[in-house]
Parts: sequence; C-alpha cells; structure tokens
Amino acid sequence: MNDAFHQHAFAGAPTKTRDPLDWLEAEAVFVLREVAAECANPALLFSGGKDSVVLFRLAQKAFYPGSLPFPLLHIDTGHNFPEVLEFRDRLVRETGVRLIVRSVEDSIRRGTVRLRAEDESRNAAQTVTLLEAVREFGFDALIGGARRDEERARAKERVFSFRDRFGQWDPKGQRPELWTLYNSRVLEGEHLRVFPLSDWTELDVWQYIAREGLALPSLYFAHRRPVVRHRGLLVPVTPLRPPRDGEAVEELSVRFRTVGDMSCTCPVESFATTVEEVIEETRRAAVTERGATRLDDYTAEASMERRKREGYF
Repeated sequence: MNDAFHQHAFAGAPTKTRDPLDWLEAEAVFVLREVAAECANPALLFSGGKDSVVLFRLAQKAFYPGSLPFPLLHIDTGHNFPEVLEFRDRLVRETGVRLIVRSVEDSIRRGTVRLRAEDESRNAAQTVTLLEAVREFGFDALIGGARRDEERARAKERVFSFRDRFGQWDPKGQRPELWTLYNSRVLEGEHLRVFPLSDWTELDVWQYIAREGLALPSLYFAHRRPVVRHRGLLVPVTPLRPPRDGEAVEELSVRFRTVGDMSCTCPVESFATTVEEVIEETRRAAVTERGATRLDDYTAEASMERRKREGYF
C-alpha cells in the first residue's frame, strides 16, 4: 500500500493508533469499492465459511449505510454440511441481502456435469456450475474470500485476477499490480476474480471475527463426531463417506478449519469451543488449514492450480 492510499483510507486519523487489522480492513474496503466503481455486474461468492462471513462484513462496512450493490452467489454442491446451509439461510433472512443459488445437481440433470460414481466428490464439479452462472447472469467480476496463505496456487493470484472467455486462468499471463493500481478491464465474455482478503492470514481472519463479534456455523467449534483415520486425516463419517473395510470408527472432539464439500473436508482434533480458544489453537498450528483438512488437495501436488486454471474459485 502506498502513502496516498494510507491517507485516503485513514483521512483525519493518526496512523500510529491503527493496528494490523485496521490496515487489512481498510485495504479490503478499498478493493470492494473499486469493484463496485469499475465493474458493471459483480457478485460476491458466499459459501457460509469464515472467510466469506468476514468478506460479507467488510462489504457491509464498505457500503454502509446503503445496501450491498451486488448479490451473494452460492454454488451448492448438494454435499454441503447442513449446519452451513442453515447458517447461510439465517444470515440472508436477518440481513435481507439478495442470494443467488446455483446447484451442481442442476448441472448434472442438464448433462454438463457427469460423475463417475454417485458418491464422487462434487468439489471440482463446482467449476462447471460456477461458469454456467457467470454466463447466465453476465457477471463481470466474482469477489471471493481466498487468501494467499492457504495454498501455493492461491499465493500466485493477483488481487484482481483475470479470467478469459472460457473462465480459464493463466498464471504466467497475469496483469501486474503495482501498489493499488488494479486493472479491471475485461472484454465481452471475460470476467475477473477479485480477492480482497489476499493479504490476510487464517489468524487475521479469526482475530477479525473476535473483534467484530461475527457469528459462524457451529462446525467451526469443538464437538464430538464419528471419524475414521485415512491418509493422516480424520475423515468424518457421513452417508456420503461410510466406514470402509478395516477402518475403525472413533468418536473424537473435533472442529473444522474449513467447511467445504462434505465428501472431502476433514476436521482436526480440538477442544476449542470459543473464538478465543480457536485463536490460541491457530497460533500454534504448524500446518495450513487446507493442508490439515482437504482430501481433494492430496490427489496431486498441483491439483489446486489445475482446478483454478479450469475456472475453479
């Protein structure tokens, strides 16, 4: 961030009194206002997870006292945790925000998504449904909660990340971003992915949740759940993933660091039942949240980058 941006963001306030969360908040609010000013038809991707909850709060602040100038967009895999969908619907009822839901199940019915097995993970299939929604509504920018500290492919992304008319990302062809000079120009059929939380860490997100008193799905806090051990991860036992031959079911105190597709998202052992306890646990964590919780990222060393090149979040 350059000096001009600092003065713009904190006009009239002595900068020495600002803590790191204030700087991150100001940067994200600036990016959100840039999207609203430069893009004709954006949408905010909302999964019900902690990053999208923080992003939603930042958007509320960016346009207060007005309403959000764009809708929320949720791509429903049909394999979401019920607690997350209940949380999403409650937030929509309480805030009155416009929510658009597009379903992988509908893509399967149209024949644009074909699965090898009925219980196969639909995480990667979300890309097809997402790009169909982009074309259906003519979105020219999708605002997402991805952070650079999550995973190496996400670390490569610019804040304003260009997608071609096929929804594809070319990491070697990214536009330069100097200070806060973002290039939002797209041609017909192209669109942007915009990541206001790029510079945040998992710990920043939890500290901001504590500071703002934000509500989250109950999955983020310790609870007892049946799990099996598989490839070093604790896999939740669900109708989609029953125990396999030779796997012993254990009931452990666990919580989720991410809340993605139920078929590929794993909890970690934990006794943290409050935001403050989660913050202390996050300070001590030696593995990133995706490294500790995602089965689908284990399929190949560069699986996330491959999915992102195809149009994934």
